[in-house]
Amino acid sequence: MKRHIETIGLVLKRIAEKAKVRKGMLTIFAIFFVVQIYFVRELLAAELLFGMGFAVFFCIALTVYALGALGERGLDFAEAGIRVISNSARRGYASLEETSRKPFRTPRSESAQ
Repeated sequence: MKRHIETIGLVLKRIAEKAKVRKGMLTIFAIFFVVQIYFVRELLAAELLFGMGFAVFFCIALTVYALGALGERGLDFAEAGIRVISNSARRGYASLEETSRKPFRTPRSESAQ
């Protein structure tokens, strides 16, 4: 493995010694470096866009969860309210029934005689 690396190094040194090739390699490396910077910027921009998209989906999911939890709590409160109202309605119906059993006129009233 070391021999391959050494031979590659020797070949690169021989190429770099030539002036024309050196300028061409420098140009190629500069273009490669600029392209790499461009791709890194593009990847960072894409990552930020995906992050913002996931943040939006997270907010939507959080809102749906919060509305569901509030709905369940609301049903619990409504159940307690319905119990109070039903007890009140039963007492009112019982008192109405008791009142309806009593005669409207007493036996000593004027119209009853």
